[in-house]
Parts: sequence; C-alpha cells; structure tokens
Amino acid sequence: MTIHAPRRAVLLGALAAPFIANPAKAQTITLRSADVHPDGYPTVEAVKFMSKQIEEKSGGRVRVQVFGSRQLGEEKDTLEQTRFGVIDLNRVNSASLNSLEPATVIPGLPFLFRSEDHMHRVLDGAIGDDIASGLMRHNLIPLAYYDSGARSFYTRAKAINEPGDLRGLKIRVQPSDMWVAMMRAFGANATPLPTGEVYSALQTGVVDGAENNYPSYQSFRHFEVAKFYSVSEHSMAPELLVMAKRSYDRLPKELQDLLRQAAKDSVPEMRRLWQARSNEAKAAVIAAGAQINTMNKEPFERNMGPVYDQFVKDARMKGIVSRIRETA
Repeated sequence: MTIHAPRRAVLLGALAAPFIANPAKAQTITLRSADVHPDGYPTVEAVKFMSKQIEEKSGGRVRVQVFGSRQLGEEKDTLEQTRFGVIDLNRVNSASLNSLEPATVIPGLPFLFRSEDHMHRVLDGAIGDDIASGLMRHNLIPLAYYDSGARSFYTRAKAINEPGDLRGLKIRVQPSDMWVAMMRAFGANATPLPTGEVYSALQTGVVDGAENNYPSYQSFRHFEVAKFYSVSEHSMAPELLVMAKRSYDRLPKELQDLLRQAAKDSVPEMRRLWQARSNEAKAAVIAAGAQINTMNKEPFERNMGPVYDQFVKDARMKGIVSRIRETA
C-alpha cells in the first residue's frame, strides 16, 4: 500500500500520542504496531493474534492496531520512532537492530544455527534473553522472537551453485555492516537498500540479486524479476517484536505482565503460520516459473571466518556464540 506524504503525515501526527481511548470504551488503550509486511504475512497476523489475546485477558482495556505494508515507513524510520515512543510496537528484523546493540548481530551470523528447531531452542531460552537485553538501553523492550526462516540467494541472470558464481555480483542486503561483510566474504558486492526499493532495483539491474526467505521472495513479488532461487540457508536472522519503553512504562504493572504473556503466546501461532506460509510461498513461486536449486553449503561456510573475526570480538559475544553451538 502506498501512502502519499500528506496521509503519512496525518498518520504519524496521530501517533505522537501513543495511547488513544476507544470512544466506545473510555478505558481502552490502543497501541500502534508497525510492520513492513502486508496483511496475511505471519508476523502481521501474529501481532493481530496478540491483540486478541491482550484484549480478552485485559477485559478490553488494551488492544493493538497493526499498520502493515510499510504504512508508517521503512524499518529504519519506524524503529527510530519506536525508540522515541511515537510508535508503540514494532516488528523488525534483527539486522535493523545491529547498529544499536552489537549482540543482535549474533542470531544473523552465517551458518550459526543448524536448523530452525535449533534456533528456536536457543532463542526461546536464556541465550535469547541475553542477546536482546541490551535493547533496553536504547528505549526498546524486547517482547518476542519471531521466525524469519532461512535466507537464501535469488538472482536475475543465473543460479548460484558455488562461491565463484557470486563473485562480482551486486547483491541487495539489509542496511547492516555485518550483512555487508558477509556478502564480501561470499565474494559479492553488497548493496544496502530498504525493502521497498528492492523490486525496482532488481527490475532495472541496479542489483543482480538479493537474499531472503520464501515468503518474502513471494510476497514482495521478487520472483517476477529474479527467477533463480538458490537455497543456501546462509542465515536465519530472526525477527523481534519490540515495544517503546515510554509506552511500556505508562502501562500499569498488571497490563505490562498481560502484554508480555500475550506476546509470548503469539510465538507458536506465528511459527504455525510461518511454516504454512513458507510451504505455500515455495509452491507459488515454482508455479510462477522460479527455478530452485540447492547449493552445497560447505564451500560457502568455509569463507565465513573473517565475518566472525570482525563482529564477534569481545568475551561476552564469543561466549554467547559458544553457548549457541553447544546447545543440543
């Protein structure tokens, strides 16, 4: 959905006051949540599920209104607004948080998680809490980890089968130093771009390819302009649902606890929707003519040492990586 400047200004102006009373229920607190993905996408539907949970458990005192499809802007913009309390809740990829909190680099590191189940076991426990805890210093309250699947490459002109196939290609990445370094280690030229610019960049040849999961590849219709999808599963960078500390602190303790529980309850629902959506998206892009190939990961993984050396420097981060690798 495209929002023209005047309409976006109205929306953002309305968001300056984080809470709005529902006229029908004077005591209802309405929290606004941002997402770049459209209605139907698992992260959007998970926050809607959370809204139903908190509204029911609070007796109608709290609800969440979701603004998807980049209605409130790209992640970089909405994240800043969330930190200042203009937006109450935000679903962002962990890469968007890397410049704020170094530990959030860890879940996106290449080939760190052995599987999605391994990622769940890690992030659902103390390690996940440890990684996200530093966000509170930046006025963000971490509420939940959502899945972002395994990310793979897709390209305009040819499939990727070996590291040499990436050499010299311009690959769109999320705006993050770690992702730039990762592409460099792969032999590609990283091109950071916001989500909304990727389709046209692929279409016009500004970039030769990008990387993402099946649902994003399908929902953003990138398969129309980059038909070669090469399964590398090089990163399982998760999504995080975060809340503005200003908005959180204005809730009484009882509602804070209910909100945290509702967010936690939304995680299995998100994962159920994610698995179904991943299967549907893969089938849809194949039906539309996308060509899928599976890469041998080992030659790519061998080149990732410089990325770990650059971004896993201090003892705390090295300890977290070790704990992840030791997790069964």
